[in-house]
Parts: sequence; C-alpha cells; structure tokens
Amino acid sequence: MLDVVKPAARHAITAGFDVEVLSLATANPPYRLRQTEAAARARELYPHLRKLWRLYDNTCIETRYNCEPIEWYLQPHSWEERTASFQKNALILLERLTRETAQAAGIALDAIDMIVTNTVTGLAVPSLDAKLINRLHLAQTVERLPMFGLGCGAGVAGLARATRLAQASDGAHVLFLTVDLCSLCMRANDPSPSMFVSSALFGDGAAGVLLRNTRRDGRDGGHGAGPRILAVGEWCWRGTEHIMGWDIKDDGFGIVLSPELPELMSAELKPALQDFLARNGFCLSDFNGFLFHPGGRRLLETAEQVLGLTPAQLEHSWEVLRAYGNMSSATVLFVLERALKAGARGRHLLAAFGPGFSAYFIVADL
Repeated sequence: MLDVVKPAARHAITAGFDVEVLSLATANPPYRLRQTEAAARARELYPHLRKLWRLYDNTCIETRYNCEPIEWYLQPHSWEERTASFQKNALILLERLTRETAQAAGIALDAIDMIVTNTVTGLAVPSLDAKLINRLHLAQTVERLPMFGLGCGAGVAGLARATRLAQASDGAHVLFLTVDLCSLCMRANDPSPSMFVSSALFGDGAAGVLLRNTRRDGRDGGHGAGPRILAVGEWCWRGTEHIMGWDIKDDGFGIVLSPELPELMSAELKPALQDFLARNGFCLSDFNGFLFHPGGRRLLETAEQVLGLTPAQLEHSWEVLRAYGNMSSATVLFVLERALKAGARGRHLLAAFGPGFSAYFIVADL
C-alpha cells in the first residue's frame, strides 16, 4: 500500500536539504488566446479531423498565452524564423524573471552564484544564460548549467538540479529559470492528430525560483523563512521513448504524443511514487497538499483516480490548467506560486512528467 513506510527511512522527513526558496516569479508573453478562438481556428486548419473537434471543449482550458499574434501561427515558418522568435521572446521573459526574483529576495543581481536554465522549445548557442549576462549585471564568475530535453517534467527536475547545486555550496544563491514557448512548435502544415491535440493544450510561459543555501545561518535545521526543499527524486520507465518527445522536421519540431500515455500513467504512476516516498521516509498522509503538473485534463483525472485524491486536493493544478493551459516545464511552478499566494503551508508534493518517459518528484515544506 502507498502509506507503508520503511521505518529506517523516516528520518528523511526532517533531514532534507539546507536549501530554501527565497523568491518565485512567473511570466507570460503578451498575447492572450481564448480557447473558443483557438477552437475556431483549429476547425479551419483541421477539417479532416472533425471527429476530434470536441476535444477543445473538453480540455478544461479557458485561456492561454502566446508569444506571437494568432495570425503568425496560421502561416508556415522556417527553423530560422522560429529560432529568432524563440530567442527574442525567451530572453525578454527570463530577463524580467531574473530581475523580479532578485528584487523580491532583496539581493543584487551580481550576488547570484549559479544559474540553471531550462527549455525544450527552442535552441540558443551561446545558451540563454550566457545571453542574460550581456543584458543584466550578473557576475562574470556566475556558474551556468543549461538544460534541454526534459520537457514538461523539467519544472520539477530543474528545481531538483538547482537544489542539489545549492546544497553543495554554503551560502550560495542559485537561480533556476525555465521557459517554454510551446506555441512556436505549432506547425500549420502538419495535419497529424498529434499536432491537433497539442494545439488544443499548450501555451507559453516562464518561471524563476531563487534558492539559497542556509547552512551558514545557524538556524534550526538550516530552515529560514521561505519554503524548504526536503526531498527530490525521479523515475524513468524503460521502453517508453515513443510516448512523448520531438521529431526533427524541416521547419521545426514535430510533436510525438502517444495515446498510450493515460494507460501508462494508470498502471505505473502509483508504484513509482510509492518507491520515491518509501526511499525518503514519507507516506501519502504526510502531505498537506499536492501540486501536480497539469499536463491536461486526463492526466489530472488519472492522478486522482490512481492515488485516491479529490479534485479539491489538486485545486491549484486545475486552476492553472484553466487559466494558462499546459506551458510545459513552467506550469508546475505556476501551480506552486498559486498555492503560496493562497497561503498553503506544510508539506506538499510536487510532481511532473516528461519525455523518457519520466516522473519527477519534490517534497517541499511551505
């Protein structure tokens, strides 16, 4: 059963990391798209998929955000055009988030010691973090770790990587930035059902989390005023590379999205989570809340069913899905932000899922 815990591992509940969240910020590009308008455009682009049209009405999404006006997406675009839009718009959002997180934490930009940046929807070499150094007064000695390829799971996975970096250096400030401009992967000349489904779900967003190693503080357990990371972990299922990812096309990324995903989640989510909880000394009843990546309606409903959760227990995930859609990696951090603003306290489980196929988990004490 999910609530069975190995007694020897219970100490992990209070051990955790000497890392706290100093600040968290989210951002969206300027173009707000109502789902009703997106549905009307989809009917024009996909007349041959008439049987799937009702999907737009069943997503539980009301609005999303795009980095380009809607007319842009109705035309074909080259790799060069998509990349130019990605780099321009991603840097605008990441610059804003870097300033906001540093200001909210009360530190100077050059006090940031490490930056972990993540995306899966565009390419930049030099990487986005290097370009930020040329736009902001960041220290020239800042250590940088760019990430790519973890998809929707990277909001939790990237935060976990940043936490481990922060844990390794007393007093360090580590900034995790993630941006996914999913709309740029919309290819109007792709008639596939997978492209149709993705166009019904995905939007654009970015998030930033500033972490600090509190070991120098001398506080009880190194716990300061902000949320504390207690445990991180992940699970990658073998033989599931076909479930989710990108195909490289002449004019951009082509979506890989298998209809097998709900069945996989139904059968395998509970054992993977059980393994994570047991290894870290937790049981499901230890949690005050659950902050899951809202990849779509079926994903949240599957999580509720297999874990015995109610829609109210995933309220923040449902509300972010409604207002923003699936923004890939950034989405779960929108969920965390909403929970914090609502006054959530106590232990919370963050979970997200991405190509691999993989699940990523974090336990945080808010």
